[in-house]
Amino acid sequence: MSKILKDLYYSDDHEWVKVLENDVVLIGITDFAQSELGDVVFVDLPEEGDELVQGNEFGAVESVKAASDLIAPISGEIIEVNEELAAEPEKVNQEPYEAWFLKVKLNDSKELDNLLDHKAYKEEISE
Repeated sequence: MSKILKDLYYSDDHEWVKVLENDVVLIGITDFAQSELGDVVFVDLPEEGDELVQGNEFGAVESVKAASDLIAPISGEIIEVNEELAAEPEKVNQEPYEAWFLKVKLNDSKELDNLLDHKAYKEEISE
């Protein structure tokens, strides 16, 4: 069974969002997503200063089995990119909830209402 953390928001596309403070969030992929992908070998991320638009593609994760697009769970300005993942993409498999991809300043915190809580996400992946 995949690990699902209670204090995160989840998208239908298997990204997680962790709210920090001052409308800043971290974004990564879920334990379920990394387990479906298999061994992650490459992470393609946008640049600091780029804008995310909720529902639009913002990068990709490649594994030995497949490549998967990353879909923005929220809209906002990228204020930091986790550069460690370029050198160590396997961290996504080892600690999916620690290996965040982007730190983003939200445009509108109401967009979080469009995401799933841990219970709804658990139902989503068990179907």
